[in-house]
Amino acid sequence: MKLKTAIAALALASAAIVATPSSAEEVFNAPVATRQAEESGLQTAVFAGGCFWGIEGVFSHTRGVQSVVSGYHGGTRQQASYNLVSSGVTDHAEAVRVIYDPSVVRYDQLLQILFSVGADPTTLNYQGPDHGTQYRSAIVPQTEEQREVAEAYLRQMGRSGVWDSPIVVAIEDAKQFYDAEEYHQDFMLKNPNNGYIRRWDAPKVAALQEMFPSLYRSTFRTG
Repeated sequence: MKLKTAIAALALASAAIVATPSSAEEVFNAPVATRQAEESGLQTAVFAGGCFWGIEGVFSHTRGVQSVVSGYHGGTRQQASYNLVSSGVTDHAEAVRVIYDPSVVRYDQLLQILFSVGADPTTLNYQGPDHGTQYRSAIVPQTEEQREVAEAYLRQMGRSGVWDSPIVVAIEDAKQFYDAEEYHQDFMLKNPNNGYIRRWDAPKVAALQEMFPSLYRSTFRTG
């Protein structure tokens, strides 16, 4: 069953954002993973879940995350530009590259956060107002351990009964990740009053604080 959470207006100190959207995506009570990741040392994860501004914002407010970079996964270097990718004519997905400390936040917990407050795993090639294959939801494992955890978690999600529709998240082989243009980096922090941020992305961070208080970080981790 879908968990419909009424998100109160919350002041986000680091970005001076007040989450008062007239419309926002639903959040979900994604299950705690039964297959937990066993990693040590700083690790890298790549996720796609619609517009990278919001996913970057969520993970930039997650404890244990050291760095989040917005970019384009797949496709070619020549076409890795916002104008081309957002037109839907390339094979890229808007994605984020996350550097994290698994002693603080595990890979399976990042997956739980992603599909609780970041992206609806039942919508094929779109999230919220954004439509096209460039907005697909995908997990891009960087290690065999991550692949095994991701596969187990998607199976668990499908059995959980949390979502009314089938899970359509893809597990994609790791390809080249191209950093997005500089103005996309730390976009939520730099543009707290942007209309899209206020309506669609600030509520994701507010939901992170509400649903994962032990993993929420009030400051925005830049870089």
